[in-house]
Amino acid sequence: MDARAEQGEAPVAVETPAEAGLRLDVAGPVATITLDRPDKRNAMTFAMWRALARIGETLPGSVRVVVVRGAGKAFSAGIDLGMFSGGGGPSGEHPQDDDRFIAELQAGYTWLRRPEVVTVAAVHGYAIGAGFQLALACDLRVMTDDAWYCMKEPALGLVPDLTGTKPLVEIVGLNRAMDICLTARKVPAAEAERLGLAERVVPAAELDTAVDELVSALLAVNADAAVATKRLLQQAPDNTLEEQCAAERREQLQRLRSMRQG
Repeated sequence: MDARAEQGEAPVAVETPAEAGLRLDVAGPVATITLDRPDKRNAMTFAMWRALARIGETLPGSVRVVVVRGAGKAFSAGIDLGMFSGGGGPSGEHPQDDDRFIAELQAGYTWLRRPEVVTVAAVHGYAIGAGFQLALACDLRVMTDDAWYCMKEPALGLVPDLTGTKPLVEIVGLNRAMDICLTARKVPAAEAERLGLAERVVPAAELDTAVDELVSALLAVNADAAVATKRLLQQAPDNTLEEQCAAERREQLQRLRSMRQG
């Protein structure tokens, strides 16, 4: 059963620009973002990254879980290389050597880490480059057992600049991250699971069910406690033990006060 249906609401399509190549469906506490350029293997464009940022800015406060997935045969083939050609890709726009330009594109990924939502990447086929980084931007990743990742940018003369380097190093360590990036090799689902790049690996036919079950489990947890816990977990790597203990006390005291008031 679709986890959204369990909330008693049918998914509502939220309008996004026609050229964006994204589809957003919101049903109560669940939002589903679909990369929707199946004829281009969901290759990503400037318009898509800006549309992702706008979704983050306008997401209803009632949404607790965001699922990111790809239409067609793959999650995403990564950067639309047409943007680097004379034509400039679907919109005719070319990349700019400007810090603000790149920061604007990164904003489409950074909001997925907000404590207010739990984000889930449903990866099938492959997630290459910008697609791999989009999966890394999510809190949790469910992969099909025939899917694979690839950090292709260095092989194209570029660097991964869509917020993927930090989570990659945090998850797999510096040496493995260098191996993955500097060889631009495929990382199959079994290895991804072993390295911590996938929380669940399932047969392709079971992807939707696995994602729905995960979403249902996430929604079963107290919403305020989930936000506070995600915030705590995000702080933990950079905190000393004493700092983390203090952070836990602050969050727990707030939860206890809220429970008394409720």
